[in-house]
Amino acid sequence: MYNEEEALPALVARLRPALDGTGAGYEVIAVDDGSADRTAELLEEFRTGWPELRIVSLRGNSGHQAALTAGLHSSKGAYVASIDADLQDPPEKIPEMLDLARAENLDIVYGVRDDRSTDTGFKRNTAGAYYWLMRRLVGKQVPSQAGDFRLLSREAVEALKRLPDQQQVYRLLVPWLGFPSGQVTYHRDERVAGETKYPLGKMIRLAVDSITNFSAAPLRIATWLGAGTFVVCLLLMAVTLGIYLTGQTVPGWTSLFISMLFLGGVQLICVGLLGEYIGRIYTAVQRRPTYFIGYDSDAPAGRTARPAADSTRDSTADSTADPAGERVTAGV
Repeated sequence: MYNEEEALPALVARLRPALDGTGAGYEVIAVDDGSADRTAELLEEFRTGWPELRIVSLRGNSGHQAALTAGLHSSKGAYVASIDADLQDPPEKIPEMLDLARAENLDIVYGVRDDRSTDTGFKRNTAGAYYWLMRRLVGKQVPSQAGDFRLLSREAVEALKRLPDQQQVYRLLVPWLGFPSGQVTYHRDERVAGETKYPLGKMIRLAVDSITNFSAAPLRIATWLGAGTFVVCLLLMAVTLGIYLTGQTVPGWTSLFISMLFLGGVQLICVGLLGEYIGRIYTAVQRRPTYFIGYDSDAPAGRTARPAADSTRDSTADSTADPAGERVTAGV
């Protein structure tokens, strides 16, 4: 959650009854992604009357996927459900996800949106284009219209923690695991309060991260652009020689100017694609933490601030399941 003080009361009013109704022991990890409003203060107030609520506050705004990583790495449940605080995804579906996972021995249960009528036409079209592209680049195992509302088994969480990815995109990482999975469909509601924290710029960044982290297709595009440009140049050379042999050459700059722009543009695109991948290699080699935990209400005294970055570093909490039985973690 990030600056969700307006949505918090409605979230607690719906999430707590849904989890109480499962009949299982549970914890709720509220990951505060460096909020600048009263989100942290309200969480402490709710925690006084809700002992299952655990607060993990990041030192700064680290981004959606980094905050999700912090929640997954801090979780202790036999099953872990992740959900955003805006209530566009219904918390009442978590018990249904848990029942399905138990009944069919599934490691992953996706929340799939079967109705996005509350979204704008632009949002629906861009989301559809994103999933269409990802299914063709990564594979058909990527479920269409499934965001970050999902249930994972402890085995799936531990597998994700072992992955070395520096920039996690869980919408693609989770299907990549290939673990037994199922789906629960739901109607996507409007945001309960506040403004969206995922504007167009972040959506584009997510698409770029998804493509470059999971596919070398852009590099192949650069190769094909180079090959196509070479063929076009050969054709232009043949045309030029034909005109010269017939004595019809006319001095001019248009064709030269256009060809130079075309070749220059293709070269810059290819260099940019190479730079994008080299930059990601550089980031991976640096192994800098993607987030820092500033406060964990469940941590022993003196251990409330520990850095964490990716699956290669220790989490801030014990990652084993509750030995007394199944325990469910709901990450917000």
